[in-house]
Amino acid sequence: MLAGKILAYHERTVTGFIHQLKKAELHVHLEGSVDPETLLELDPALGGDELRELYSYSDFLGFLSSYKWINLRLTRPEHFALITRRLLDRLARENVLYAELNLSVGVWLWRKLEFEPYFAAIAAEAERGPVRVRFIFDAVRQFGLEAGWEVARLAAAHQSQGVLGLGIGGDEARGQVKDFQAIFEWAKRQGLRLAPHAGEIVGPQSVWDALECGAERIGHGIRSIDDPVLVRHLADHRIPLEVCISSNVRTGAVTSLREHPVRRLFDAGVPVTLNTDDPPMFGTTLEREYQLAADAFGFNEAELRAVAGNGFEFAFDEAARAMGR
Repeated sequence: MLAGKILAYHERTVTGFIHQLKKAELHVHLEGSVDPETLLELDPALGGDELRELYSYSDFLGFLSSYKWINLRLTRPEHFALITRRLLDRLARENVLYAELNLSVGVWLWRKLEFEPYFAAIAAEAERGPVRVRFIFDAVRQFGLEAGWEVARLAAAHQSQGVLGLGIGGDEARGQVKDFQAIFEWAKRQGLRLAPHAGEIVGPQSVWDALECGAERIGHGIRSIDDPVLVRHLADHRIPLEVCISSNVRTGAVTSLREHPVRRLFDAGVPVTLNTDDPPMFGTTLEREYQLAADAFGFNEAELRAVAGNGFEFAFDEAARAMGR
């Protein structure tokens, strides 16, 4: 009985500590932030069984299928404004002060959406929201180089509207980062920062390739753990990983929560940040990711504070870096 009360007190204390931590979210996809309630609001004809199936998958390709399905339901600029507002309100309730939103611009172009009104709706909502926001435009590997160039040009042209970086997502098995090296090198010359997804569901060579392309942060990067030389390189050069624990478990990028390498990467000196990726799609929040780090991997308060500090230290926005001090 006493042990149970002590445990409950400890859990409340850790939860309170996590909530009061100033936090930054460096890896969250706007289109993947849509919860079932908002989808029903956008399309009241959707059925409960259909929604439950949409948010249920056990591998990466199943997730991508659901992500595509949600994107196809976002058909007007005001839809994007609404999901931006909902995401930022949720982040503010978790004491998130700064967020870099990944926008799936490569998917917009594939859908032949008119770029300007959609981005303007998002940017306007972000400007009046409760969280400081900057943007990373994501290309899609499997859509090829021509589409990648178009995303990069749009990112470079909209830096005055809060676009800081260029990334690349999609199915790692269907497109290598190094194929996009010329695009990344050009983007860097235009002043964009580079944060491609790599080493999520394929091996550490993907991370090496991303670094060769100029990556400053790695989206996911958890397969780095399979290469001790790479782990030392990341630690020695202070190259951060945008770690998304729940995402990696739900997509099968790791075989189980226990097998996730976040603790080993942190202990090896790799700068780790915690992020949600696509929070409703993985049944998580940023506070829950910190709670998982504490409960499943034994991160203490000092370590959680260090991880939270990394979110600001490795932000691409100079003003955001000052917010974490």
